[in-house]
Amino acid sequence: MASGSVFRTIDGVIVEDDALIRIRGLANHFGEQVVHDGLDLDVRRGEILGVVGGSGTGKSVLMRSILGLRTPNAGNIKVLGVDARSPKQEIRRHIERNSGVLFQDGALFSSLTVGENVQVPIKEHYPDLGKSLRYELALLKIKLAGLPAGAIDKLPSQLSGGMRKRAGLARALALDPPLLFLDEPTAGLDPIGAAAFDQLIRALQQALGLTVFLITHDLDTLYTICDRVAVLADRKVIATAPVDELETLDHPWVQEYFNGPRGRAARG
Repeated sequence: MASGSVFRTIDGVIVEDDALIRIRGLANHFGEQVVHDGLDLDVRRGEILGVVGGSGTGKSVLMRSILGLRTPNAGNIKVLGVDARSPKQEIRRHIERNSGVLFQDGALFSSLTVGENVQVPIKEHYPDLGKSLRYELALLKIKLAGLPAGAIDKLPSQLSGGMRKRAGLARALALDPPLLFLDEPTAGLDPIGAAAFDQLIRALQQALGLTVFLITHDLDTLYTICDRVAVLADRKVIATAPVDELETLDHPWVQEYFNGPRGRAARG
């Protein structure tokens, strides 16, 4: 253990405080197509890290690799103090139990109510928990995500797009995870709804001490709530820094993205 570092225990595993995710030399190939080659990234405890990049740079592939939903071709991934590439079931469950994921549009089970959706991870990891307690926990998470209590008995088809995202967020928070993954959380929302969702994420991150890995194209999100931004280009992370520092980076995609008309508007 490094001198001067602070360590904590999560789910019985000692975790170094400065990084909940540490990636070194990650490679992802699809046949002859190389998406990542030698990618390095640290996600620090308690930060909201925005992840950006052009189409095809592998933002979602990166997230799936971290979560163990895809096996990389090479590299080391440490998540919450353990080897994310380990085949051991207890390692997989450790990461699952301490990570919440919001996929695009919520990815809810259409045949289950919102409350039943939120209870899915609770049932999986705590099967002995009583039905009434599961219901109360689900209701708490639904309210925490900014939904009215009445949403608990509604089907996803009865909700607006923004409400489905909040329901997905409630499910992601079901197990009180220290680590939250968000894939394009404001995509498809109107500007007012997107701004409200951004503020919700920031409020939850501060209140619950979350570490947030956030994939987005939304420049307003980057400027409003992200502590640092990781830029994917040239098959790796070319920079990780606060957004105002990235504006000066001498890279064509970065200059076009952050200093183009939309970037200037978000900055203003």
